[in-house]
Formats: sequence, structure tokens, C-alpha cells
Amino acid sequence: MSDPLDLGILGLGNIGTVHLQTARAMDGVRVTAVADAVPANRRRARSLGVDETYDDYRDLLAEATVDAVVVALPPFLHEDAVVAAAESGRHAFVEKPFATDLESADRMIDAAEGAGVSLGVDHTIRYFPAVVEMKRVYDEGRLGHVPMASIGRVNGWPFERPPASRSIPDWQLDADATGGGALLDLGVHLFDVLEWFFGDLEVAHASTARQLDLPYEDTAVVVLESPQTGTLATLQCGFFQWEEPPEINMRFRLDGVAETLSNGEFVPDNLTLHAAKSGLSNAWRRATGQDPEYFGPTYYYRAHFRALADFVEAVQTGETPPVGPAEGRRTLELVARAYELAGRTDEREVVTP
Repeated sequence: MSDPLDLGILGLGNIGTVHLQTARAMDGVRVTAVADAVPANRRRARSLGVDETYDDYRDLLAEATVDAVVVALPPFLHEDAVVAAAESGRHAFVEKPFATDLESADRMIDAAEGAGVSLGVDHTIRYFPAVVEMKRVYDEGRLGHVPMASIGRVNGWPFERPPASRSIPDWQLDADATGGGALLDLGVHLFDVLEWFFGDLEVAHASTARQLDLPYEDTAVVVLESPQTGTLATLQCGFFQWEEPPEINMRFRLDGVAETLSNGEFVPDNLTLHAAKSGLSNAWRRATGQDPEYFGPTYYYRAHFRALADFVEAVQTGETPPVGPAEGRRTLELVARAYELAGRTDEREVVTP
């Protein structure tokens, strides 16, 4: 059995907290330290069982005993954090987007390769249970040739559903800090899934728009072609609609010559009822000495568990993480090409009634 992996979490906002809770549920992983500049976030970490907290991730890297870190900081800090982690000999699992641009991504990759440490990237949607099932069916050939595919993801970032419980951090309203809008934040997930299914894609057309008063696009549509499979795919993403977890506004459809397949066929009709049934099932598993299905009751959060678990297993066995810097950088290439075709500096503003 591998020695336990000592893990640090850099950034304890919403997604950082998800990673913390995920890691604490894993066998063979110890969350030994966290870092966040916000005192309330450090208090939350302590309430979740992590005693060693820092207000600066650089202090954590200098003082804490960790083998690897999860980088859940704002995107503009990813490069500095990953380079610092690599220089200190730590592996890093990086939240998406991997970087804010290709040059930054290359410096991160160079640092990791020079230090001999592994990088993983949290492209979670490929781990969604429904997407995993669609990949299985697609690989079995049940659909035959797939001439068309479409994928979309919409949420309300950076806003909360009213009444808001917090003010929006300044960096989330700064295009330089985010690196882009919906296409960079959500689109990277969707590009990753499409290339997982159809191989390297070419961006044929892209258009972006703004429904809201934001410094970046909140609406994007991209058309892609797969030279490998001959599939024509459309990608849509946006920041203009509320969602309330456990409900997630994400759709994926494959139109094959034999039949059509969509992610809705594999998602529970009632996620609340699913959560209750899964909770009871886990109670039974524990009572009978079996391992529970971690994060099964929350359905979508199990994807975070599986993504991080794959990275941890790769580090512990000395293997290459299955979703790593090559995939992270590739999605940035596609985003950059889409921005180029969309004419990023000449974005349409949509006036709604």
C-alpha cells in the first residue's frame, strides 16, 4: 500500500472548500495544511478539521509538510503558485482554467518538468457520471458515426442568486485577473470533453456577446470540426442564468446515424430524491463494512472526487496524471483561437427589453 499523501489546499473559496472536503473523504490522503488570505475561509478550514492554516500560500510551501497541493486560487495567481510549488518539489492539481494564457501555461509546464513533479488539471465535466456513461456508449459504437454534437454550460457567475450572501471579489470583475469571460471559465471544460470524444478539433467559427455589464463576454458560441471523426460540434456557454446546486445547467447531445444520445438520459429525474436514496445506500454500505460511494448523494460533486482521486493515484504510483498540463494547455489554445475568430476587442453588446 502506498504511503498517505500529505496534501495542501491553496485557496479556500467555494471550489477550494469542495476540494478540501473531497480530499478528506479519500483513503490514503491527509489534508495537512491550507492557505487563504481571507480569515473566514481559514476558520472554515479549521472547522472542517485542518489545524494548520496560513494566510499566504508561500508560507505554506515554505513551512508545511505536504507532498502535493491543490491550486484553487484565482486564475491570475495560478502561474506563481504552480511555479513556487514545483520549485519546492511539490506536485500540483490545478483548478481550471489551467492558466490565463498560453505563455503562462508554458512557464508552469517548464517549471514542473524542470523539477520533476506532476501537474493535474481539474477538468471536472469529463468526470460527470452522465458524461462517463455517454463516453462508454459512444466507444461501444452504438451510435455509429456521429455527424453532429452539441454541448453547453450556463451559470450565473460571478453573481449569486438573490439575496446575495457576499460581495463580489474585485478580481472576478477584472478581465485581466480572470483572463477572459464565459469562454475561458466554462468553455475550457466543454472543449476538453469534445476533444476527449472526437480527438483534436479545429475552430471554424466563434462569436461572443455581452448581456450584462461585465468587462468580458458572458455569452459565447463556437463551431468546431473534427478531422479525425468528421463530426461538426457546437459549443455554447454563458453567465446569464441562475442555477441552484445540486441542479447543474449543462447539456451534451450526440446525434449519431443510429440514434441520438444526451446526458439527460443518465441524470436522475429528481436529484433531491436521488440524494436521499444515495444517503441511505451509503449508510447501509458503512453498516455492512463496505466503502460508501463518496459524494454520490450530491451526484455532480462525485466528479470532483474522481478527478482528484485520479491525480492522487498517479502521484502515488509514479504515473502520468490522466488529465494533465497537455490537456489544460490544449483547451487554452482552443479558447485563444475562438477569441481570435470572434474578434475579442469588437464584442457585441446585446440590448434586451
